[in-house]
Order: sequence, then structure tokens, then C-alpha cells
Amino acid sequence: MSDGAETARDTPEAAPGLPGSALADTVLERLTALYPTAADPVRARSAAAYMKDVAPFLGIPTPRRRELSRTVLAGTARPGEVDCAAIALRCWELPEREYQYFAADYLRRHAARCSSGFLPVLRHLVSTVPWWDTVDLLAAHVAGPLVAADPALRQDMDAWIEDDDLWIVRTALLHQLRYKEATDTGRLFGYCLRRAGHPDFFIRKAIGWSLREYAKTDPEAVREFVDGARGRLSPLSVREATKHL
Repeated sequence: MSDGAETARDTPEAAPGLPGSALADTVLERLTALYPTAADPVRARSAAAYMKDVAPFLGIPTPRRRELSRTVLAGTARPGEVDCAAIALRCWELPEREYQYFAADYLRRHAARCSSGFLPVLRHLVSTVPWWDTVDLLAAHVAGPLVAADPALRQDMDAWIEDDDLWIVRTALLHQLRYKEATDTGRLFGYCLRRAGHPDFFIRKAIGWSLREYAKTDPEAVREFVDGARGRLSPLSVREATKHL
């Protein structure tokens, strides 16, 4: 993940319309009843400080949170795209970060249930209360599968890489993180060059991370790219990209 500091965006994308979903009603009722029972105020303050106070926390350790999540979802039906949108958007309306973690995990599990029509919802999630803890998971495990399932969405990623919102840009950079041999190297290297001069830590780090991850599949291609682009890439991007070469 990342360890830099930058203020979260203050003007998120307008929320898509909140769809009705009986499944979301059930899940949110259980979730908001169960999660607070495990709240730890001391841990919550520590977690919020670690995440630069981007959001308040309940203070639930990850293993316990996932255990509670399994209880919340026990016996529930497989979701459709509308259910996924409703659950995610309603979790994003709740203040404590653990609810957004629940939604991100849920979308990671059910990304295959969503189509290209889910992209506006994803954009809202990425740009609302944004920080690396949710954005990186959404990029690799939701944006990535959506684009892989519908190559027409590559054009949307071409637009996202030029966006003014650094978290939308970071999502475009990282959406191929798990593609391995299926990586579109033209876009990977092209995106890195197009944002090579970006001043923000999170973008420079993402450039290096995306290259380092692809280097596990084709180290020579990454080495050749970095050598040729060394004058344009930031030292941070080069250092991250070549960490294991």
C-alpha cells in the first residue's frame, strides 16, 4: 500500500441514485447492529490517526471485523449488480471506516456480478472519502475485473488517467495490478509516462508499484522501460519499480 500524507478530496463525485434493494436492507440492518458491538474507542483513535483522520473508526481489528462480516452475510442470497451498488453506496454514507471496508470486501467478492454499468458507482466510491486503504482495493479488485470483463472500459481508463482527481488517476494506474500476462503493456507504460511528472506522492508511488508488479511477469520489459524513461520518471517511481529487479 502507501505511507504518504495528502489531504483527502473535499468535493467527491455526485452520488449515483441509491437503488432499492431488499438484500441491502437486510445486510445494512445486520451490519449496523453487529459492528458497533465490537467497537473499541482506544483502537479507533489509533486507527484514525494512522489513516490521517480521513474518517472516524469503530476500532475493530481486521480478523474480528471479517468474522462479524461472515455473521452479517450468513444465509443471504447472491447479489445482483443493483444489490452490490445499494450495499456499497449505503456503506459509504456511514461515517465509520469499517463500513466502507465491509463494502470494499463485498465488492471484491462479487465483482463478477457487476457489468460496465457499475462504473459510475465505482467512480463515486473511489472519489468519496478517498484514501489508499479503500482506493487500492477497489482499483485492483473491482476496476480491474470490470475492465477485463468488458474491454470497452479501457477507454474509460484512458479518460481516468487524465483526471484532475488524483485517486481516479491512481485507480487507472493500478487497475491492471493483477493482470500478469494479460497486462496491456502499451497502456501500462503509456499511463506511467503520461503521469510521470505528477507532483503527488500517491501517483508517483502508484507508477512504481504498477511497474514493480508487472516486473514479476516480465522483468526485462520493465527494466527496458525504466531505463528508457529514467529521465522522466521520479526517483520514487524508479526506486519502487526496480526494487526487486
